[in-house]
Amino acid sequence: MRVPADELAASAARRFVRAVLAERTAPQVPGAPMISGRSVDDAVLLASELVTSAVAHAGFEVEVACRIETGPGPPADSAQSEGEGVGVVVEVTERGSAGSLDGDDGVQSPVRGHGRQLMRALADSWGVTYRRTGTVTWFRLECVMVTPLATTEQGLTGPLTEAVRRGPSVPESVLPRDRTARSAEWAERAGQSFLAEAGELLAGQLDEDMVAALAGQLLVPRLADWCGVWLTTDNAEVRLSHVWHMDEQKIRALRQVLEKDRPPAGLSTTGVSWPWPASRGDGNTGGSALAFPLVAGGLYHGTLMIGQAGLPQLTDGVVRLAGDVARRMAQAVVTARHYTRQARISRTLQRRQLPASLAAIPGVDTAIVYEPWGEGQTVGGDFYDLFPIKDRKWCFLLGDVSGHDVEAMSVTGLVRHLVRMLAREGHGVESLLNRLNHAMAEEVAEAMTLRGEREGSRFLSLLYGELEPDSVAGGARCTIACAGHPPPLRLGTDGSVTPAAGPQMLLGIEEHAEFHANSLTLVPGETLLCVTDGVTERRRGTRQLDDDDGLAQVLRRCVGLGAKAVAEYVRRAVHDFSVEPIEDDLAVLVLEALPLPRSAETVATALPGGRIG
Repeated sequence: MRVPADELAASAARRFVRAVLAERTAPQVPGAPMISGRSVDDAVLLASELVTSAVAHAGFEVEVACRIETGPGPPADSAQSEGEGVGVVVEVTERGSAGSLDGDDGVQSPVRGHGRQLMRALADSWGVTYRRTGTVTWFRLECVMVTPLATTEQGLTGPLTEAVRRGPSVPESVLPRDRTARSAEWAERAGQSFLAEAGELLAGQLDEDMVAALAGQLLVPRLADWCGVWLTTDNAEVRLSHVWHMDEQKIRALRQVLEKDRPPAGLSTTGVSWPWPASRGDGNTGGSALAFPLVAGGLYHGTLMIGQAGLPQLTDGVVRLAGDVARRMAQAVVTARHYTRQARISRTLQRRQLPASLAAIPGVDTAIVYEPWGEGQTVGGDFYDLFPIKDRKWCFLLGDVSGHDVEAMSVTGLVRHLVRMLAREGHGVESLLNRLNHAMAEEVAEAMTLRGEREGSRFLSLLYGELEPDSVAGGARCTIACAGHPPPLRLGTDGSVTPAAGPQMLLGIEEHAEFHANSLTLVPGETLLCVTDGVTERRRGTRQLDDDDGLAQVLRRCVGLGAKAVAEYVRRAVHDFSVEPIEDDLAVLVLEALPLPRSAETVATALPGGRIG
């Protein structure tokens, strides 16, 4: 049976194995031996563990096979007689796996190895034959065979009547140990290995609810029938984060009961006996439940609760192991919360660094491509803006602050808002750059005085311009300047590519530097391409993308494309230039002058001095 890699995989495998073995739990011929119900339960549990390991820890879709085979019986020191034995064989084949979990060099995949080592420990503690070949994991469980009582229409006959009173005629030493005893023994023999693996798995989670979910998978069914995890909230209350049961169909009913009977916030005593949730609707009317506080650094972060059915109390070994898991859970929750808090602060700050949207310019189509280099960041050292000012003018900018760290990101927001303020106060392109350069030079000098030259070297490259659409003839008049930035490129309707501004020094290097602007007119159909050095300096070995006017060659192939298509074409060219990952922020701004709509042209030709015809 093929089992998908989802949360119901273990449940599907259990139903399959139980269905296969069902016919062997009832005699085909009166008096013929049959598999005991306990053996079936053990086989179902083993299949669940195998599938959970493959799916939950490795993420594979698997195929499950189950069969009964005869072969050599138990070892000579077993209570059963030697000879032919009957075993249930469960095979789980990982589909999509590149090969064996343990490669030819014996090196384990870090994630997949965790679950497999737990399975080896489980097999050793249960005395179950375990083997792994390639992508196939194989268990053989020696079965306890029982002989059903012979009956007639009149009922039980002969000497078997006494056997009924005594119960099954199987020596007690042969009967498999109950799951509680196995859990206790496993906690003693494999506990340290389990804790090491559990601690490593939990420590790698950066979401507190994932910590709770993973803990449930680790504890059930190894140490408990079910578990629930409560986590504290910002208002000092607790919420039920995760509930897990060895039978997934009973999770909803268990959650409903635990929601009503939650532990108090601030629980401090470990291993507190808790009332058994008898109204779970799963047929279990009693058992042992314990609550463990999640405490780290002297602070309470939640509660772990576990339960086993049919027991007056959990064994000492299980309690100690669960307590150790709770301590590791608490530390993992703290780590996840620190990460979440920092990520939230970062996202909040980053949202203020870039405009929420680009202003629409009549007669000009615009497009932006922005890809910050830092993993998990939405803003880096590159920044852009496009905003309106008075007199039907729009301003655009594309900048790059040296560095990729948080300090570089903070400078991007400062510069963007400063440019907006200066532009709306009436400063033209040249005046704005001169004032911005003066401010940056003062900031750099102050930082160098306070912190040293290395940490104070925050320089800025900036491409800044003004656009004034021509509502009569179409196109737009453009004034633009480039300070230490890759020059903008102008794509003509004939496919020619020319620089639209000359090079000048970076902002912040020389306080008294004077910056100059260039003016041009974009006629309908022409395009202006502005990029940061993440585009021009994209490397392939010792070669850069813009060597030998490489960016101009890319732009020539964009004749006839709209602004958004040009931006995407350039972005794709940057990624395709090398197989190596990009190592810098990437920003592309495209401005395309559009022809006037037909109705606007008609009005324009009818104006005084206009040409009619």
